[in-house]
Amino acid sequence: MTKQFLKRAHHHSDFVIPSGFGIRHSALPSRLIATDTDLSELLKRIEAADRVGIDIEADSLHSYREKLCLLQISVPTVAGIVDAGSGLGTTSHSRDHQSRLQHDVIVDPLAGLDLEPLRRALESREIVLHGSDYDLRMLRRGLNFVAHKIFDTLIAARLLGIREFSLAALVKRYFGLELPKGSQKADWAKRPLPARMAEYAINDARYLLPLAEKLEAELDSYQRGDWLRQSCQRAIEQAAMARVRKNDESWRVGGSGSLKGLAAAVLRALWQWREREAEMADRPPFHILQNEKLLHAAISFASGDVADYKHFSPRRRQAFREAARIGLATPESEWPILRRRFGTRPTAETVQCTEELRRRRDKSADKLGLEPSFIAPRGTLEAVAADGTRAISLLVPWQRELLGVEA
Repeated sequence: MTKQFLKRAHHHSDFVIPSGFGIRHSALPSRLIATDTDLSELLKRIEAADRVGIDIEADSLHSYREKLCLLQISVPTVAGIVDAGSGLGTTSHSRDHQSRLQHDVIVDPLAGLDLEPLRRALESREIVLHGSDYDLRMLRRGLNFVAHKIFDTLIAARLLGIREFSLAALVKRYFGLELPKGSQKADWAKRPLPARMAEYAINDARYLLPLAEKLEAELDSYQRGDWLRQSCQRAIEQAAMARVRKNDESWRVGGSGSLKGLAAAVLRALWQWREREAEMADRPPFHILQNEKLLHAAISFASGDVADYKHFSPRRRQAFREAARIGLATPESEWPILRRRFGTRPTAETVQCTEELRRRRDKSADKLGLEPSFIAPRGTLEAVAADGTRAISLLVPWQRELLGVEA
């Protein structure tokens, strides 16, 4: 991190983070792993470690099918175990008077490397992440990687009752450092990778390992280490489940519930047109036309008006109007049906049970300094009250214990 982005505060930590901790721009090429030789050196370090910090960057804001673009890895190495002479990015720490090296590197999944050895090396390690759900899903999609054990620093922070639990807030809290914010919406598929983007990316991973140790020590002091392990295991299980949405319902974008009859048919046709255009251009659908404009266009066409947008090319405008024509020509028998959700009114017993669970939750939250919704959100309480057999699937053991719910 360059000096203009880094504000150093005097904050004690077991990890001594030197003032020269950041990446110098001239050092960035040695930190970007895009060759088999550099990758083999990284594998040696991973195989010598029990715990590895990982963060990822994808291009969901810039492509139709998001892909894994960067894999930032931090590997702790006790000095002498692994030869540090390869020139890969290295940061030194000291802890308990033992010399320690941390290697912070970026693997480029778009460089055509065989990443199967990396996947195998990571499988038996504990992976430290922050907000693991998205990263685990992208690692499964881009690397066919399913974690065996994780340490989610976001979950750990919330188990300690910390209200500001973003990575930036935690780094500030524990190390007195401010992370830069400049590249969140960048195109991570861009090559060559600009130095400022590489710097931003690697900083998201480099603090994970020392942060995990700080959080782990606090959790152990409160005897909540098992709680973290239970929640992290549930996170692994949930990330491994595929999210599937019925294709015939995908066109129902936010706000479409108010559209009926012909307008809904036009919206469906326009949505299908937008998907084709986005796939052809390899851009996210909102780059073609944002949802609110798509809804406005459907209503306009169904009302007899013509919607148009200046950024359309002549070819795209023609395809857009043809899609609207197809929607307008849809027979009434094929108009989308507005599906209403008919829920059953909760019984008096269910309402009473929900209230009792809420009372227990709030009492535990107040005693332990936790956010009530983190123990269990309202919807979960209602679901368990209505059907006690769902407690196992909706709650991990520590949550069930605090709520007094039997498995």
